[in-house]
Amino acid sequence: MEKKIFSGVQPTGNLHLGNYLGAIKNFVNLNSDKKNKCVFCVVDLHAITVKQDPQELRKNIEETVATFIASGIDPNKSIIFNQSKVKAHSEAAWILSCVARMGWLNRMTQFKEKAGKDKEKASVGLYSYPVLMAADILLYDTTHVPVGDDQKQHLELCRDIALKFNNDFNVENFFQIPEPLIQKEFSRIMSLKDGQKKMSKSDLSDLSRINLTDEKDDIINKIKKAKTDPLPMPANIDELNNRFEARNLIGIYSSLTDTSLQKTIDNFSGKNFSEFKENLSQVLEDKIYPISIEIKKLLKEKDYLESILSEGCVKANDIASKKIKKIHEIVGF
Repeated sequence: MEKKIFSGVQPTGNLHLGNYLGAIKNFVNLNSDKKNKCVFCVVDLHAITVKQDPQELRKNIEETVATFIASGIDPNKSIIFNQSKVKAHSEAAWILSCVARMGWLNRMTQFKEKAGKDKEKASVGLYSYPVLMAADILLYDTTHVPVGDDQKQHLELCRDIALKFNNDFNVENFFQIPEPLIQKEFSRIMSLKDGQKKMSKSDLSDLSRINLTDEKDDIINKIKKAKTDPLPMPANIDELNNRFEARNLIGIYSSLTDTSLQKTIDNFSGKNFSEFKENLSQVLEDKIYPISIEIKKLLKEKDYLESILSEGCVKANDIASKKIKKIHEIVGF
């Protein structure tokens, strides 16, 4: 059965191992399946929910596209575009915001996390961006959306909005109700310095993350300095309880090598962490460093990156403009 897949990445710059293992690696696998029709969006409208430097934002959009291509996404098999260039996204978001209920948005936990203690100073866009996310998905008759733990709630909101629109306007099945594609065992990558904090570009210490543009020596040094504990490698998963840093590093190895957590544990059981770290560094060198080299090469080919976005925008607009036209007719415009 054909799957129509939509997913997006914010152009925040300095994409790191958490972005790769949490999303982009999965995109590459989905892109490789001939049964899938994939749309991968650089969600620049989502990015401006917090203050951005315009020049940096433009640069980050290019870097995100370069990362997609360097990681193995084939632009001839998938649509790659930036959200702001397809006007139907903003228009659909407004219409759907008139369908969504305040109570639904009030339950979104990610807004509470991102806004922090001073919610009064957060932008309206940050509060309502799950509605824009719903518009992104629904415009393309998406059947499946790759989601991690932190996005499940937003996809549920998207489904609620789609169902309410279909019911309110008596247009059964007009909006496809998307299903989640749940990420594999280990998609949430934590900081190399604190196994209870998510890996993030906003962390002040560069040693907390593997950037996708890191040099080989940087990768080796960061893994060498990554926080662990004095205990040897565990014999089973249960022995990882409360060993957050150990679990994180073993999870990174498992994700990169497409093996289960238990299989990785079996391979290194009883060995010192220093030996495991050497193996992990080698895997990162084999899997991530070539991506780093390719990103830097592609960033010098600005015309090529622009052509990918331009062609992708034409294809995306062709689909989205037809859907928004039908939405207009249904709503009464």
